[in-house]
Amino acid sequence: MDRSKRMPTSISMEEAALLGCNPSESMDEVELKNIQLSFPSPRTLTRGPGLATEDRIETKFGTILIGIQGDRSKPAILTYHDIGLNYVSNFQAFFNFVDMRLLLQNFCVYHVNAPGQEEGAATLSDAYIFPTMDQLAEQILEVVSHYGLKRIVGFGVGAGANILCRFALSYPDKVDALCVLNCLSTQTGWIEWGYQKLNARTLRSKGAMTQGVLDYLMWHHFGNMNEERNHDLTHVYRQYFESQVNPTNLGMFIDSYIRRTDLDITRELDPMRKKDVRTIQMSVLNVTGALSPHVDDTVTFNGRLDPVNSTWMKIQDCGMVLEEQPAKLSEAFRLFLQGQGYGMRVF
Repeated sequence: MDRSKRMPTSISMEEAALLGCNPSESMDEVELKNIQLSFPSPRTLTRGPGLATEDRIETKFGTILIGIQGDRSKPAILTYHDIGLNYVSNFQAFFNFVDMRLLLQNFCVYHVNAPGQEEGAATLSDAYIFPTMDQLAEQILEVVSHYGLKRIVGFGVGAGANILCRFALSYPDKVDALCVLNCLSTQTGWIEWGYQKLNARTLRSKGAMTQGVLDYLMWHHFGNMNEERNHDLTHVYRQYFESQVNPTNLGMFIDSYIRRTDLDITRELDPMRKKDVRTIQMSVLNVTGALSPHVDDTVTFNGRLDPVNSTWMKIQDCGMVLEEQPAKLSEAFRLFLQGQGYGMRVF
């Protein structure tokens, strides 16, 4: 037998010094054979234990589910999710991110679900008239009144961002600031209207998720080439859309979203005329991902905001900012809150 090919059974003093061990120690210990491997649990978009307490609130437009995270005596952040998602699938990972956990020690987060979009939601009846985007904004007022909140910081994505902007325009005294991702300020264009109308009709008539709707939702949230960019993450979301979303209820939400009206806001730089135009009065952090299909829409929205109190931010190498770049967004959000005067009180 060739001795040069045999595994060593002992090690020299020099080798021991290099390995940082005693010569008497076995090679099993040096090679870490006794270390037990552990693997992370598979990622899901379902509600985790201890995420939030949940309440159901009766409003004049139907019953909605509210998830609450944090100490209710703290300043309030109110979130609103995008189409195809709910407060768990849209915000659970982000608000459990390590940097956001530190922030949550100083805030209470109220997650608002659109009617029928929560986990395990029963199918809304045919007689139910799904609220318009303006009526969904009015529901927020009922939530704020129910919990006795004086002012909120709005945090919304996509359709939820549009709803929060409507609430801020109607009730500026209730909103301290807005952080919005992929926010559209205009009414639906013809291409979007036709595509989304077909999706909504298919979802409501068939009561099942179709490949066309699934492809649209993946594009809406991740943009193009999502499979190549982040296969594991997009696989999780694709499975979620296929099995966890109520198609009929989603069809109603999409139909409401494509019927949205223009926010009708104007950028006016003349100080004398500024008070006479309709605009978002509080500070706005307007965020998008460089690979998002909504970049141009956020640029349009930014062009209609007052440059004095608005910031446009494009985060590189992502389409779904909350999932793909949580560290960058959490830092931007923290600095944004500090700029609104929360820094001296809570950080």
